[in-house]
Amino acid sequence: MLSREWKKSSRSTQGGNCVEVRLGDRGGVEVKDSKLADSPILPGSAADWRAVLGR
Repeated sequence: MLSREWKKSSRSTQGGNCVEVRLGDRGGVEVKDSKLADSPILPGSAADWRAVLGR
C-alpha cells in the first residue's frame, strides 16, 4: 500500500535502476528517479499505477 512517503523499488539495486513511488494527490501516484538529486516527479493516475503493476 502506498503512502505519502517515498518508497524505493525492491529491484532498485539491479542494473542501477532506482525508482521511487508515493501516493499523490487525489489518489494518484508520483514516480521519480532516486539517482537524480533534482529528479522530476512524474504524476500518474491510479489506473496508470495498476497498469504498471499489471493488475
